[in-house]
Amino acid sequence: MKIRIVMLGKTRRGEVRALLEDYAARIRRHAEIELLELRDGSSAEMRKFKLGAAARLVLLDDAGKQFTSAQFARWLGDLRDRGTRELVFLCGDAEGFPEAVRKQAAMKLSLTPLTLSHELTRVLLVEQVYRAFAILAGHPYPK
Repeated sequence: MKIRIVMLGKTRRGEVRALLEDYAARIRRHAEIELLELRDGSSAEMRKFKLGAAARLVLLDDAGKQFTSAQFARWLGDLRDRGTRELVFLCGDAEGFPEAVRKQAAMKLSLTPLTLSHELTRVLLVEQVYRAFAILAGHPYPK
């Protein structure tokens, strides 16, 4: 399974970028991953974002479905086991993604009811994806 995390806006803080890259490297032991930053949600930027026909889009949204880490791992494992080839997480900025993109999402996901900066949300997302793979592999990390 390939995982793509599409983020609106640049990650400006070096320590946040380092965390993103660290967790992405850990995820690569379990799945292919791509981190893609788009400048904004304009139609020109959105054209850079090519979506495969079989891709499943998950939009991060404060009104989305919430999981525990174990539930998220089961959900991710089920997608993997059912042959999902590409899973795309859409992580917006303060303005979010354009409505046309939002409508394409198969699911809306909320990581927490708290309001977080978009940079911190990115780290939380990649950490939870890594944690899910660690849970599925029986790795001691989640404990």
